[in-house]
Amino acid sequence: MNETVSLPLRITVGIILALVVAPLLVPVLMSISDTPYIVFPPQGFTLKWYGEVLANPEARGSFLFSLELAAIVTAVSLLLGVPCAAGLTRYRVAGQDAVLGLILSPLIVPLIVTGVALLQVFALMGWRATLMQLVIGHTVVCLPYVIRSVSASLLLVNRSLEDAAAVLGAPPHVVAMKVIWPQVRPGILAGGTFCFIVSFDDYPVSMWLADGNHFPVPLYLYTVIERSFDPSIAAIASLMIFFALLLVLVIEKVFGLSLARLAS
Repeated sequence: MNETVSLPLRITVGIILALVVAPLLVPVLMSISDTPYIVFPPQGFTLKWYGEVLANPEARGSFLFSLELAAIVTAVSLLLGVPCAAGLTRYRVAGQDAVLGLILSPLIVPLIVTGVALLQVFALMGWRATLMQLVIGHTVVCLPYVIRSVSASLLLVNRSLEDAAAVLGAPPHVVAMKVIWPQVRPGILAGGTFCFIVSFDDYPVSMWLADGNHFPVPLYLYTVIERSFDPSIAAIASLMIFFALLLVLVIEKVFGLSLARLAS
C-alpha cells in the first residue's frame, strides 16, 4: 500500500522539481554557445564567455560587492532574527501577533513597493550612506526568512530535555549550547542560507538604493542587457546560479546537514 502511494508522490515531486529546475538550465546552456549572440539551443561549445566575465573588472567588482553586502546582511539578520524568534516563540507579550505580522510583512508586500518606501524614508531623513541603506533594505527583506525558520526549529525543541539538564545542574549557557543549539542549528543555517541568497540576488530593493560606487551584481546584469545581448549575460546569470548551489552544498558538507533537512 505504501509503495503504491509513494510512486505517484515521487512522480509528482519529480515533475514539480523538473518545472522548477528546467528554466535554470536555459541560461546555463546559452552561456556555452560559441555564437556572438544569444541562441537556444546552443550552437557549438565554448567557455570563453565565462572568461570574459571573470576578466571584466566591473563584473568582478559588482560580484564582490554583492558577496560583501550579502555577508553583512546575513550576519545582521541572524543577530536580530534569532533573539526575536526566541522571544516570539517562548514568551507571550502584549501585541505579539501584531509584531510578528509587521516583521513578516515583507514576505507579502511586493519588494518594489518596499524599495520605494525605503527610498522615500531615507530621502526624508537626508541620509546619503548608500551601503548602510542597502544593508537596512536587504535586512528588512531577509529578516523574515530567519525568523520563520528559527521559530519553526524552536517550536520543535524538546523542552523536557532542557528541564532534565537544568535539574541535573547544568547552567543556562550549557543548556543553550548542549541541548538547544543542536536542535535549532538546522533552522538557523537554513535561515542564514536563504537570507544570503535572497540578498545576493535582490534587484527590486537594490535598484532604488544603490549608486555607482555600490553596485550589486543584479543591477550590473541589467545594465549589461541594456548595452548588449551576447552569451556573457547568460554566463553572469549562470555564475549566480552556480554560486547559490555551491553555497548550499558547502553547508551540507561542512555542517553535515542534508539538502532535504535544510529545506524542511
